[in-house]
Amino acid sequence: MDQIDKQTKVVILTGAGISAESGIKTFRDNDGLWENYRIEDVATPQAWQRNPRLVWQFYQARRRQLTEVQPNPAHEALSELEQYLGENFLLITQNVDDLHSRAGSNKLIHMHGELALLRCENCHEIFTMMEEHQLTDDYVECPRCDNHRLRPHIVWFHEVPLRLEEIYLAVEECDVFITIGTSGHVYPAAGLIDVAKSNGARCIGVNLEPPLNIDMHDEFYQGKAGEILPELVKKVVSQH
Repeated sequence: MDQIDKQTKVVILTGAGISAESGIKTFRDNDGLWENYRIEDVATPQAWQRNPRLVWQFYQARRRQLTEVQPNPAHEALSELEQYLGENFLLITQNVDDLHSRAGSNKLIHMHGELALLRCENCHEIFTMMEEHQLTDDYVECPRCDNHRLRPHIVWFHEVPLRLEEIYLAVEECDVFITIGTSGHVYPAAGLIDVAKSNGARCIGVNLEPPLNIDMHDEFYQGKAGEILPELVKKVVSQH
């Protein structure tokens, strides 16, 4: 991290590990089950077609959980790094929670969607829907058209992540690429480090466990992001 200054183009990729430190369960916590559900039953377009009530209730529970969790020091450190770097900073997250936003991050791409948003499959409008009456197990109707059932604005397995072209362009052009809390399992996110590396970026990782692609990293810090990141960011911000 020593080589980062205000002119350095930095792209960050965060995964489930950073949210886990705030108490958000991830589907890799216990053998591919997510809160005791099989991924195929709650996080695919086929599941939504087959059993929309189950999928809806599952995501409503995830959405309610957002009201019970808070950003941790890792989220706050990334917000501080963004303030320091300005236009030379971009944060890409695989996470669907709103903890980065609540910590103050603005230059942010949610490549897998956002729990706080619901989308209409008829008129394709996207709405922020986090009022108490919108977090029950009842379906939420579209305020724009006659669709009685909005869907979670989530990129499910077998769907294409959001803003991919923008993501690839930023990763190709960055000087430093930092992965935080990612396992290196989920593509295309796991392949971004290859793009960064092949374009000459320095690659840095922070994770509780060594990721699958640890060999791609120039620096790797093992441990909790909430303990490691504030120290790393403090060094960057204070040395210039």
